[in-house]
Amino acid sequence: MSFDLLTVNLMSPPVLFFLLGMGAVAVRSDLSFPDAMTKALSLYLLFAIGFKGGVELGKGGMDGYVILCLMAALFMAAAVPLAAYAVLRRLLDVPNAAAMAATYGSVSAVTFITAIEFLTQRGVPFGGHMIAAMALMESPAIIVGVLLFRMQHREGGRDIGTAHLGMGAIIREGCFNGSVVLLLGSMGIGALASEKAVMDLGPFIKDLFTGILCLFLLDMGITAAKRLNSAYQAGPALLAFGIAMPLVNAGVGTLIAYLIGMTPGDAILFTVLCASASYIAVPAAMRLAIPQASPGLYITMALAVTFPFNIAVGIPLFAVVNKWLHGV
Repeated sequence: MSFDLLTVNLMSPPVLFFLLGMGAVAVRSDLSFPDAMTKALSLYLLFAIGFKGGVELGKGGMDGYVILCLMAALFMAAAVPLAAYAVLRRLLDVPNAAAMAATYGSVSAVTFITAIEFLTQRGVPFGGHMIAAMALMESPAIIVGVLLFRMQHREGGRDIGTAHLGMGAIIREGCFNGSVVLLLGSMGIGALASEKAVMDLGPFIKDLFTGILCLFLLDMGITAAKRLNSAYQAGPALLAFGIAMPLVNAGVGTLIAYLIGMTPGDAILFTVLCASASYIAVPAAMRLAIPQASPGLYITMALAVTFPFNIAVGIPLFAVVNKWLHGV
């Protein structure tokens, strides 16, 4: 990959603030964010990116290309947890394998938002429909993970862990969690907004975005660093999985994006989505649906291993590969 692009990414303010958060933990600083502030920052980012995506989607509309991109997103969201589960069953029991497979089949909104900022700073255009692709990719993995658990983990001839839950409740948890509702709702409002309304919201949506992202990544750096010891305890095989699985998923995503003719910007975002792992939406669902699984395992792998890798190395790497394939 281009060493210059990696250096530029590592020197960008969002990534530097993420590294600052990790460094603060390393020197045992008392720097921290209140939970309410963390939630407020995440809500702003989801609102802003959803609204901006909706504005762009409103300009372009739904055509065959957009539908093809969304179908590719749904395919990867269902296929990745199946492949991940096949690998993880060699390392973990059924509950933990199913929960982690769902984690790596779903997506990280923060990684995606960081990738959008990466493209925006470099003037690489992308379609607003990729916001919809991200929202669509959050839920299928949750459903697949729960179904894998139910099919293979039985006690006394009946499902355990989710026996008290119907699939309707699980689907509702996956499809209507707060992040999905806010993202899709904001996107719909952005698509319907008038030009004047978009201009009025411009200072709030555009001018504040990078600063809020920096603050949020500072908090994520603190949180990730605090989980590093747990990541080390997971063992070398799982640590390797936390890097190798995103790279494999990114490779498959890059190939699909190339074959269906995605634009370079859309292809980079699609690859980032395929390579990311959820540490917000999926853990909330897994605690409800598969309580036997250890949150300290699947959250730690996604947040302390895969997330830092994608933020620091993955995004510029995927950008270089996709640009090379598209000859730009």
